[in-house]
Amino acid sequence: MSGSMSEDKRDLYFKALNSPNYGSLHDKQHNLIQYLVRSHVDSFNFMLANTLQRSLESLPEHAFRTEYGQIISFNIKDIFIGNPTVSKSNVSGATQMLYPAECRQRRISYTGPLIVTLGWSIDGVKQEAIPKHLGDVPVMVKSNICNLKNLTPTELVQKGEEAEEAGGYFIINGIEKVVRLIVEVRKNHPLCIKQPSLKKGGELFTEYALKIRCQKPNGFSRELTFHYLSNGCVQVSFQFSKVYYIVPVMYLLKGLLDVSDNYIYDELLKGNEKNSFYKSCIIFMLRQLSNEDLLSQSSVLKYLGSKFRAMYNNPWLSDEIMGERLLSDYICIHLQSNVDKFNLLVYLVKKLYAFVRGECAADNRDSIINHEVLDAGRLYSLVLFDNLYKWLRSIQYEINKLLSSKSYTTITPDILNEAIRRRKTIVSYALNYLMATGNVSAQSSAPLWQKTGLCVIAERLNYHRFLSHFRAINRGSSLKKHSIAGVRKLYPESWGFICPVHTPDGAPCGLLNHLTIGCQIVNTLYDLSSFPELLGSLGVLSIGDKRDISYQEYYTVMLNGQILGYIHQDEAYVLCNKLRALKLDPSSKVPVTLEICFVPKTENVSLYPGVYLFSGVSRLVRPVLNLTWNKLEMIGTFEQIYLDIAVNADSIHDGITTHMELKEQNILSLLANLIPFSDFNQSPRNIYQCQMGKQTVGMTPYALSFRADQKLYRLQTPQSPIVRCEIYNDYQMDNYPLGTNVIVAVLSYTGYDMEDAMILNKGSVERGFSHGCIYKSINIDLKSREMENSNFIFSNEDEIPGLDADGLPPVGTHLEYSSPYYSYFNQETSQQHTVYYHEKEEAYVDQVKILGNDTGTGELTNVIIVLRVPRNPIIGDKFSSRHGQKGICSILWPSEDMPFTESGMTPDILFNPHGFPSRMTIGMILEFMAGKSGALHGMSHDSTPFSFNDDYTASDHFGKLLTAAGYNFYGTERLYSGVTGEELEADIFIGIVYYQKLRHMVSDKFQVRTTGRVDVQTHQPIKGRRRGGGARFGEMERDALIAHGSSFLLQDRLLNCTDRCLTKVCTECGNILSPIQSPVDSTKIAYDMQHWSCMLCKKSETIKNITIPYVFRYLVAELAAVNINLKVDVK
Repeated sequence: MSGSMSEDKRDLYFKALNSPNYGSLHDKQHNLIQYLVRSHVDSFNFMLANTLQRSLESLPEHAFRTEYGQIISFNIKDIFIGNPTVSKSNVSGATQMLYPAECRQRRISYTGPLIVTLGWSIDGVKQEAIPKHLGDVPVMVKSNICNLKNLTPTELVQKGEEAEEAGGYFIINGIEKVVRLIVEVRKNHPLCIKQPSLKKGGELFTEYALKIRCQKPNGFSRELTFHYLSNGCVQVSFQFSKVYYIVPVMYLLKGLLDVSDNYIYDELLKGNEKNSFYKSCIIFMLRQLSNEDLLSQSSVLKYLGSKFRAMYNNPWLSDEIMGERLLSDYICIHLQSNVDKFNLLVYLVKKLYAFVRGECAADNRDSIINHEVLDAGRLYSLVLFDNLYKWLRSIQYEINKLLSSKSYTTITPDILNEAIRRRKTIVSYALNYLMATGNVSAQSSAPLWQKTGLCVIAERLNYHRFLSHFRAINRGSSLKKHSIAGVRKLYPESWGFICPVHTPDGAPCGLLNHLTIGCQIVNTLYDLSSFPELLGSLGVLSIGDKRDISYQEYYTVMLNGQILGYIHQDEAYVLCNKLRALKLDPSSKVPVTLEICFVPKTENVSLYPGVYLFSGVSRLVRPVLNLTWNKLEMIGTFEQIYLDIAVNADSIHDGITTHMELKEQNILSLLANLIPFSDFNQSPRNIYQCQMGKQTVGMTPYALSFRADQKLYRLQTPQSPIVRCEIYNDYQMDNYPLGTNVIVAVLSYTGYDMEDAMILNKGSVERGFSHGCIYKSINIDLKSREMENSNFIFSNEDEIPGLDADGLPPVGTHLEYSSPYYSYFNQETSQQHTVYYHEKEEAYVDQVKILGNDTGTGELTNVIIVLRVPRNPIIGDKFSSRHGQKGICSILWPSEDMPFTESGMTPDILFNPHGFPSRMTIGMILEFMAGKSGALHGMSHDSTPFSFNDDYTASDHFGKLLTAAGYNFYGTERLYSGVTGEELEADIFIGIVYYQKLRHMVSDKFQVRTTGRVDVQTHQPIKGRRRGGGARFGEMERDALIAHGSSFLLQDRLLNCTDRCLTKVCTECGNILSPIQSPVDSTKIAYDMQHWSCMLCKKSETIKNITIPYVFRYLVAELAAVNINLKVDVK
């Protein structure tokens, strides 16, 4: 190999480490890292800038009538969420601004003030608006109202943050919480479904239906279901307060517009003039209206208003107004105009009948083309405004309560202020509860199909785990309980959006997925007011065009669930191409994230044809290269299935291919992209590595001294991998390395490496291999211990050795079992209390943080002690390569007994060769060769997947590099026994592999017990490792010991050391509950067998002693309580 090539490679892959600026702070943050989290931050910013105001406009006014006849109405005129600040009464703070680092250390929440302006009126007379502070609500880190916004890396470090802090999470009680991305059905798009359970809706209901989730611009949604009945009619169902209501579709059409029955008939029949059955169904539904004497729009509205009046608490409004409000609040709520609602209902009825006739296929609700995402900003706004309306209603309750308790006959500002004061924490409590628990109240009316598991802790076990929280997309925690295959399948439509390997094994497999590295969520709303005019200029006929056309030859053009017009079938493809060209033109008004979906008519049954355009938020998009214009284009999930996208330049077909992937690796998530040679591995092994990469002990955050996490892991001797993917450098993963380059020999040696066990070189471990530690933060709050006649402060009045004068241990103190931990003093009783360290594992005091209160005037009563617990490799610890090859350290083998090469080098790990054939991790074999050649040539190797092919194989490439360094082409060497010095008969495959130490360590899991605490009721050992409980011994373990003939061991474990009990039994009746003790004669011997007798047999000579488990006696007593007698046959 030439020196220049080696230098180029070293520059390319070690450029970060070789840079003179490595380790120093940059002027700007790294864009790629910010890009991974941007969807969460953008969603919260979109909520602040857009959704808050839109939700405010649509928040209904709450009105009620008092017992004195006054009509009081409330509405919220303005809402504002401010930047987080400390208490205004704080006397010691250098600034009023509150920063996340302080919240983490003090275990408080990062919140900002929620201020609303309440407008109110009495009998229609407006009163002076009242601004009110409704408590503090959570604020997302790095959002537009966060105090870290726009800070440079240097300024972030000064504030106690990471230099590349990207935010995207909330801080609740000092814990970082991230809102999960939950999969939702695509909004404003109708889906045809065929489901047998739909027949349970009523007598005439069939399995055919059409569903559409209508969503307002503020994020509030309602679902409509169009049911097809066996008599040919269509009925619409919707939900209110967890109750389903059903209305015939003709009632809705008639109530929306003041038109004749003939107009409705003509609109429904367009494009289906020759279908006689369809005609008869329309006539039958119209006849139902006339039978009810509903011949005008006004009569229909009055009828609907009288039936649904109970849904509203406005008895003074007329039936017609109530009917209008019903259509406005529940029917196609994403549309403002009744004309648009009418047109959409007509379209939905046509689609449903086409589906029933078999002219279009059912939509797959589990396919990603019909999905979008519930993100943090929308969830936040839904819960916020749901509880704001509850707050308005609660004011009514408090006002009525005050009016009845005091001699008031009218509402005054004082009464209103008092009512608000009593209920002002409703909103802030709900949002803080959501972020703290991840749950929404069961009584919440927010349109959420999942109300639990919405937030999770953003664990910083390592950098990979932390980043993966922001890329995870969850199908729903409730689906874990069901063994439904459809929701877990990886459909072809997911290509480029959902990573095919980054999903956990077990119950959440296929339900918890991760976005690919290029996938993003749309969080920008565009102004589309001029879009109908643009479409008209491109040949689209307006929906109101009265010209006589053959609708069978036209496609419906729909934008975000609104029908804009029709396009001739010969011009539809041209229209989509023109829109796509405008989409790529920065000067046009067409959104760059516009989804252009053309579903053509086909000979076979397929999706309902039409031109569907989507520009709303919460959609998944990803970048591809448009070959026609040679520009980057963002495409959506729906339009992708109708595009021809080449994977690389070799697969382009002229005249057919329209787009090309930017990179072949874009189908994988960030973690999957970091697996070296992943295209050579069996797929399940890549799945395992995606999980184990998140369980690896790695680098802690650099701002460790400004954090107080309950548990953090740290690897003391991390290294940069010799074999790495290109993306490893792109995302600066060297800042948070997760493993060590080790020399691994593949051979079976001593038998200690069977079944995933592996042998570690004791000398390597003593030199620092995989040395690590755990940081544990212990919060000690004396206020929580105070009782009557107590006032505690930290102090060392008795001068306990090992503690400072303030009663706290000095930094660096070595703590062993029963060492003085801390002491505190009761100022009321002048008593000193000393607490001793009761953990079995030794630790060192790393930090002592003294916490104050919000005003800065508190005494020394609250501290956090950070302990550092050393964790060096021991037998039983778990390790893994980056290919899902996990193993347990079975023994630390002395260096002098390890096999060695001709040069005298001993391997760090001995790996059993039986781990390769069944698992087929060929990528690990290549890493052996690449790591070895990289170390020999002083260079790093690129292991990006899909880099090699049949014409240029990886084995030949690295084999030639090994040969150039004077080693065997296949990476094998001759080894010699460390015990006898003899040469081993076979050539041994040996090389360098990047190994990870997992957090699964014996010190956290071992459980040993002889005797100890037992359950009071059953006398069996309690469970729980921390409480010194017993180890679980089940039926399978019992069967194993029986098979080995270990009877006495069974007796010792399951009887003598658990709940051995000496009891008495009557040998005649066989009862162990009937023996009772007779009164003792003091003149005779104190105790003998004659003092016991059987209650049933009235005999004493039949009483004998037997040894049984106490739980058996407990069982006999329980059975006796339900009149079941259990007899013991004593021989």
